[in-house]
Amino acid sequence: MKKTLITFILTCLLTQLFAQVAVTGLKCEYRDNPLGIETLNPRLSWQLTSQNQNVVQTAYRILVSDNPLSLSKNLGNVWDTKKVISDASIQIKYNGAKLQPTKVYYWKVMVWDNHKNSSSWSVPSKWQMSLSGNWNGANWIAYERLPDAQRFLPAQGDNNLVKNDILPILRKEFVLKKAIKSATVYIAGLGHFDLSLNGQKVGDHFMDAGWTEFEKHALYVTFDVTKQLKQGKNAFGVMLGNGFYYVPSERYHKLTLAYGYPKMIMRTVLEFTDGSTENIISDNSWKVAPGPVTYSSIYGGEDYNATLEQTGWKMPGFNDKTWKPALVVDGPEQLTPQTATALKFFDTFTPKKVSQPKPGIWVYDLGQNASGIPKLVVKGKTGETVTLKPAELLAGDGTITTQPIGTPVFLKYTLKGIGTESWQPQFMYYGFRYVQVEGAVPEGQPNPDNLPVVTGIYGLHTRNSAATIGNFSCSNELFNKTFKLIDWAIRSNTSSVFTDCPHREKLGWLEEAHLVGPSIRYNYDIASLCRKVVRDMMNAQTPEGLVTSTAPEYARFGGPFRDSPEWGSNSVIMPWYIYEWYGDKDVLAEAYPMMKRYVAYLETKAKKHILSHGLGDWYDIGPKEPGPSQLTPNGITATATYYYDLTLMEKIANLLEKPSEANDYKNQAIEVKKAYNDAFFNEKTKQYGRGSQTANAISVYMGLVEPENKAAVVQNIVKELKEHNNTLTAGDIGYRYLLRVLDDSGRSDVIYDMNNRSDVPGYGYQLAKGATALTESWQGADNASNNHFMLGHLMEWFYSGLAGIRPAENSVGFRQIDIRPEIVGDVSAAKAEYVSPYGLIKSEWKLVNGVFELNTVIPANAKATIYLPVKANSQITKNGEIIDMNIADRNLEQGRHSIQVGSGKYLFVVKSK
Repeated sequence: MKKTLITFILTCLLTQLFAQVAVTGLKCEYRDNPLGIETLNPRLSWQLTSQNQNVVQTAYRILVSDNPLSLSKNLGNVWDTKKVISDASIQIKYNGAKLQPTKVYYWKVMVWDNHKNSSSWSVPSKWQMSLSGNWNGANWIAYERLPDAQRFLPAQGDNNLVKNDILPILRKEFVLKKAIKSATVYIAGLGHFDLSLNGQKVGDHFMDAGWTEFEKHALYVTFDVTKQLKQGKNAFGVMLGNGFYYVPSERYHKLTLAYGYPKMIMRTVLEFTDGSTENIISDNSWKVAPGPVTYSSIYGGEDYNATLEQTGWKMPGFNDKTWKPALVVDGPEQLTPQTATALKFFDTFTPKKVSQPKPGIWVYDLGQNASGIPKLVVKGKTGETVTLKPAELLAGDGTITTQPIGTPVFLKYTLKGIGTESWQPQFMYYGFRYVQVEGAVPEGQPNPDNLPVVTGIYGLHTRNSAATIGNFSCSNELFNKTFKLIDWAIRSNTSSVFTDCPHREKLGWLEEAHLVGPSIRYNYDIASLCRKVVRDMMNAQTPEGLVTSTAPEYARFGGPFRDSPEWGSNSVIMPWYIYEWYGDKDVLAEAYPMMKRYVAYLETKAKKHILSHGLGDWYDIGPKEPGPSQLTPNGITATATYYYDLTLMEKIANLLEKPSEANDYKNQAIEVKKAYNDAFFNEKTKQYGRGSQTANAISVYMGLVEPENKAAVVQNIVKELKEHNNTLTAGDIGYRYLLRVLDDSGRSDVIYDMNNRSDVPGYGYQLAKGATALTESWQGADNASNNHFMLGHLMEWFYSGLAGIRPAENSVGFRQIDIRPEIVGDVSAAKAEYVSPYGLIKSEWKLVNGVFELNTVIPANAKATIYLPVKANSQITKNGEIIDMNIADRNLEQGRHSIQVGSGKYLFVVKSK
């Protein structure tokens, strides 16, 4: 059967190489061959490839089978759509026989195009269903139960009652007497788990599972362990860590939290070759003992005592007679599969420099500020300890400092004293560039006290494993460095939520998710992670309808830090952006009740349709230290966002076929717009508020400016910048809108002038100060976080402006594309690629001796408008053929001509006659 399937796949691959049109990139619920699919109507997507131009799908056929052999014979015994006349290739809902829990389903697609070509069948793909709530009697189990009186919810920062707890290890031995066909593990661990089978780690994830509002909801992770099992004796081993489930008050803690002591639940489904099945579940037959991790805090660090290791405990045959039976405990009400991409390890950093600022202290500079964990390789005597202190910055004396982001934070390793030992923390991560080592000496250095010898210090970068789907570069080296600066902050803060920073807080502040979200989407495939954030917001919503500024809401901050419309409105804006970028209409339906309740909540807070509460344009540049808005009244950003919510709600209600509600939102928006302009617009000066960059830009972007005033307001934005030497002042909320308005108005020259410099606060200024990741403040202040992505909006312009890849107006999923590169300043070349839901989009241009060349790729089943810079006497060629200046499909706009094209590869050349 395996040979048959392999032969079939090879045949498919060879056939596709010579096909006029082929199907690739099969995804189910945004993922390749996913495990743990929860919905009974999973959404399927694929991409078309063709060497032809102007290719559009005209029909498709999907086969789904419950076994690969049937599929290889072109039998869809679960679902056969037959030939469906449709150009849809994304978000196709499964509509076959009822899908069964834990089962694997195999599928493939063929398509027809508008050139009368049909593809061969695609290479098969598959998905596996979740448990659908059936744990088959599995229990939550733990080492001990936290007494209710010691539970501490919600979190606070000044509580010292959450003491260090025992981090347990659990094991279960079992015997397999028959040959295995398949084996799937479904496991949840609170706060985090590390699973092994027969001594080998299961999977390549880090800190599973993702963070949630644990009182209501937890995630379980699905693993295929078929290849790790063997006939005879087998053993599962599980280590548990605290994460946000239990945050002790020792060492630094932004907040302390105690949902309960660590616990786990697990069901393993075994299917044998003879067709029989068996389940291994978590219950009190498991054995449990204290583990070698003696301290773990998501904020404060982790300690590991290697002398407490019990050799072989993860293997079958280990003597666990001294271990006690696991304790059966309670768990969260909701338990759903983790469908977002997991955290994994990526880059490994090695020291660029090692210094000894003081006796007994060694500092390793790894060269890059990034999220991750340090790895220690050391030799020494039994019981000796080595302390690692990670940090972003150095103090004046050359030692590390964590004072700006919370102290003390450290990791301690106690040696077992056998050869070379290697250790890295398992249940916490941090943001750092430097590692300070105490209690040991680097190899090759004098060691009169015979301390442990460090043979290696490494930085292991960890982040969400969302696939990289975009890249950008240009001829301006400062912009290339800025791109990397922003990208490192994005990488470091894309976890199981979009965090503000990887050290001080690690919280999911919601404004970043919608403001920097487009920048991230150009670079990474975050669709599944965005869906998780939507669910986090739904769980965080209060009975009054408030969507809190952080989700999950571990700490109940006061006043504007809990309730700020620019933050909470992510509950409306993010689902809409998910729809726009990925064509996901289901997320709108799922989130609609939350959106309705939140917008209704904002209405109760408004006074004559004006909202004045919240943080406003956080961290703008004013006369004071950065923090709450200084240059823009809170009423402007809060009410503008409220108005934007209402306009989106009108669109969403119409999409969901709720015309009456759509009309209500439309009328409400009209009233808010009038009140806003009455309150904030100066008819004489054509300015909003005091004329700040943020006040004017957000008014234009959100559609609050009347059409007859728009040009004047935009001109005032440009004038304000020119009068202040093109220095930016907009903050966290306003800067994205400033960039979008300038870009949309054809003023990318101003964006260039603002950002192609290092002499005033901004990206270049941070780079000049030595930053390797985007910092919290435009000034790159040492007293703030030095790895923060809330100001990363310029990355969106690199793609949409400089390179010119942007969705056309009202486009969904980049099906209609604008290629509109901006030639500004000294930039003579730019290149970007983005893998949209329909396939690769590419824009690569250069300007040499007055000749403009644009190479572009438009994916099959999509169309584009190409905007080319021209003069009155320009000559344009497309793939070597001269295009008549006067043909009907070309238009002149702002010194550009537009050309409509279908899919394919194109080379455009513009030169003067």
